[in-house]
This record gives sequence, structure tokens and C-alpha cells, in this order.
Amino acid sequence: QEEERTMEQRKIVVVGAGFVGMTCAQRVVEQGLGDCVLIDIVEGRPQGVALDLNQAGPVVGYEGVVTGTNDPKDTDGADLVIVTAGLPRKPGMDRSDLLDVNAKIILNVADYVREGSPQARVIVITNPLDSMTHLMRARTGFAPERVVGMAGVLDSARFRTFLAESLSMGRREVEAMVLGGHGDSMVPVRAYASAGGIPVEELMAADTFDAIADRTRNGGAEIVAHLKTGSAYYAPSASAVAMAASILNDERRIFPAAALLNGPYGLEGVTLGVPVVLGSAGVERIVELNLTAEDRAALHHSGAEVQADLDLLAEKGLL
Repeated sequence: QEEERTMEQRKIVVVGAGFVGMTCAQRVVEQGLGDCVLIDIVEGRPQGVALDLNQAGPVVGYEGVVTGTNDPKDTDGADLVIVTAGLPRKPGMDRSDLLDVNAKIILNVADYVREGSPQARVIVITNPLDSMTHLMRARTGFAPERVVGMAGVLDSARFRTFLAESLSMGRREVEAMVLGGHGDSMVPVRAYASAGGIPVEELMAADTFDAIADRTRNGGAEIVAHLKTGSAYYAPSASAVAMAASILNDERRIFPAAALLNGPYGLEGVTLGVPVVLGSAGVERIVELNLTAEDRAALHHSGAEVQADLDLLAEKGLL
């Protein structure tokens, strides 16, 4: 009974009522994680989405209530905040092009989360992901374990999908991990990719694997190119809410996620995608894999790209 009451009283805030935000809200209530507050700066948008989702409740069978709002005060007391707000990527646009405009949005959100929800755990989806997660943690002043970025879960899901297709196997049979920054420098790790426990290296040629790794790096751009006026939202929202469930339910699952590194993998003061254990505190532990020299160098290169973004933010007085 106690656990049920706790779940009923949970407050999950989703910032941004675009496609990623609205599907996050949908998954939150469908999975029974708690009530959801959906906030956006566009008047009427979150209210309309909330009304629609609440009316789906009797059909699907969920009791969680979605509240749409434009007022940050309505987010006060959140247990967990999922931040999707920001300018989406358009064809030909690099994630770093979004740095300036999205940094200002993150600073604004961080201020009201810090003041109104001082105990919240935060999952950031806004791009460029790693630097925005870093900025969110710095601005809130929250402990590093309480602010994490969703990127590696999505990138790994894409990687697993492409590997499964190539191997003609079920997607659930394939385990694989993508580390590093959420962009062109991400690191699909060959040594930790397996299907039914068998290393993928034994099941496919090296050049096939490399082609799949390249397709994974461009997975988001491939979808943008098809959609033309939008970007992915089903897989990103599924990834973020899986992370949220692990935190809220203290599942302690391992996810590749953007976390602040001070020592692990030989990196200092940079937020980057690495395997973490997600539980009630947020990042309970950073798992340090035994990477090949090549993968470790690629991870450091990815870290340097994120650091360049952080340096730029600092130069502009945003960090």
C-alpha cells in the first residue's frame, strides 16, 4: 500500500510540449510512474495535449493525471524533471549550432527547477545534449548524480536495431553500447556488442560492423532527412522514460548516459556518455569499462569536442 501511495503522489515534470515532450508525458502516465505536469511557453499547447492525454486514460486504463501549464510555479515540488525544451535540429544543422539558443532556455529552466524543486532528479534531452546537461547541473548547483543526460540509451537503441537487422535476429537478443558525446564523435563500442551472449565480432565481418557504427553516428540525421521538418521523438521519449523509471523505481539498471566525469576514463570536469547505474539517487555509480586503446582515444576525442562547447559557453558568460 505504501509503495502504491508513493507512486500515486509522484510528480514528474516534462519541460517542453513538442513531440518529444508530449510522448514523454504519454509514456509517464501509461507506465504508471505518477502524475505529470507538462509545461511549455506556447499558450494552449500543453493544456490541449494534457486534455487529450487525460481523455485517453479511460481507454488505455491509466489513472495518472496530466496537467498542462505555462507557469513554472506549477512545476514546484517535482520528484523528477525531464527537459525536452529547445530548438530542434533542422536539415544541415549540426547539434552545436543549437548551443547559444538552447543554453538560454536551459538556464531559465534550471532557475525554476532549483528554486521550486530542490530535491528533484533531472534528465536532460535538449541538444547539444552533453553540454546542456553540464550547464543544467552547473546552474542548478545540484549534486552531479542528480543531473543526467539521455543520449547513449537512444544511440545504443539505434545501434542495436541496425545490428539486429543485419544479423536477422530479434532486437532484444542484441546488446550493444554507444559511449561519448551525442553527435558525430559518439563511440559505438565493438568489444561490448553481443547477440545472445555471442560477441558480434564473431557473427559479422569487421567492415559490416563499421558501416553499422557509421549509420548509428548519423542515426538522428537520417531521420531528420526523411521528416524534413522535424526530428526523432518516439525512441528519444522511450529512452528518457526508461531512465526515469529506473530512477523513480530504484531499478538500478545500467544505461549509457551523460554524467559528469571527474576521474573515470581519465577525464576531468566534462559531462559525457558513459555506462551508469541509475537508481533513486540518480547516478548511483559510473561503470568503468576496460576499453581498447582505440575506443579510449575515441572517447577522449569526444570529450574534447564537448569541452570545446563548454569553453564557448564560458566565453559567452553562459557557464
